[in-house]
Amino acid sequence: MTQADVFMAQALQLAEQALFTSAPNPAIGCVIVRDQQIIGQGYTQAPGGNHAEIEALSDAQAKGHDVRGATVYVTLEPCSHFGRTPPCADALVRAGVGKVVAAMLDPNPQVAGQGFARLQAAGIIVESGVLAEQAYEMNIGFFSRMQRGKPWVRLKVAASLDGKTALYNGQSQWITSPAARDDGHLWRARAGAILTGIGTVKEDNPQLTVRAVPVARQPLRVIIDSKLSIAPLARILDGDATLIFSAIDNAEKKAILQARGAEVIVLPNAQGKVDLPQVIQELGRRQMNEVHIEAGAKLNASLIQEGCVDELLVYLAPSILGDARGMFALPELENLQDKFSLKFHQIKQVGEDIRILARFL
Repeated sequence: MTQADVFMAQALQLAEQALFTSAPNPAIGCVIVRDQQIIGQGYTQAPGGNHAEIEALSDAQAKGHDVRGATVYVTLEPCSHFGRTPPCADALVRAGVGKVVAAMLDPNPQVAGQGFARLQAAGIIVESGVLAEQAYEMNIGFFSRMQRGKPWVRLKVAASLDGKTALYNGQSQWITSPAARDDGHLWRARAGAILTGIGTVKEDNPQLTVRAVPVARQPLRVIIDSKLSIAPLARILDGDATLIFSAIDNAEKKAILQARGAEVIVLPNAQGKVDLPQVIQELGRRQMNEVHIEAGAKLNASLIQEGCVDELLVYLAPSILGDARGMFALPELENLQDKFSLKFHQIKQVGEDIRILARFL
């Protein structure tokens, strides 16, 4: 690794601390270096708080370090626009730093090179492309929303080695190990929204909250309920707000659910079901960077068939269940050319189980 790689890796480690709190902003880390020593560091705070560069500058100042002429390593191009906070590029110019090394260009159209331009106009040396792939992966949802107008959608499944998720009598707790379940909560925690279907709500009565890891905010719970048949006392309606997508407009039922703190959006397609691609678009409009799906085989299949899923997160346990419920209720194919093709992005052992990240081509 080069010296730049080492310092950018440190910045990426800092960015990880913002993964559960920074959304809808990207999770960014920053280190300030002089004479090959880190003199300031920081990461993006919750929306409305300081960005990583401001945290790093403040850290250096608090320690009595002079940042003039120093090199700044940051995992994304410094912002150049006024949002909830002033532009970080301007703060770096005022601080008099000598060089800024960024992992990537900011995909936000309000920035997209303008941050670099402001720095260069002030005589600051700018470099980019250091550990860019790692920086992209950390903020894949932010890049998706900025570039495609919709969140990155990840569908999670826990199954036996023969791809079964539950017995036909509904028993499914627990197919995978505690380590895999805790790992699944980490993926929940980084998402802006957790999406499920009414079938799962009725059968499992889940909370769909993050419990295995401490978090400052819970993801939005989203339910696909075409007939608006959810029970008003369902546990998923407890606590923070819940968003329900329906295909019918039942004013009486909507009023009951709204009294429970839920928001109901009627979004039918031509078949009288919920328009799933429009659901994903709506979540993007609500500034969700990542959507985490935990649903049943029918909704899983519909989401895949309608092109709503970017990535599968599959936990496979070292067990065989035989004739039982599968992961996806997809129709039988008559031609192998009609298969859904994916590529393995990452394969890792988690506890007793195997975790697979596979992306649709």
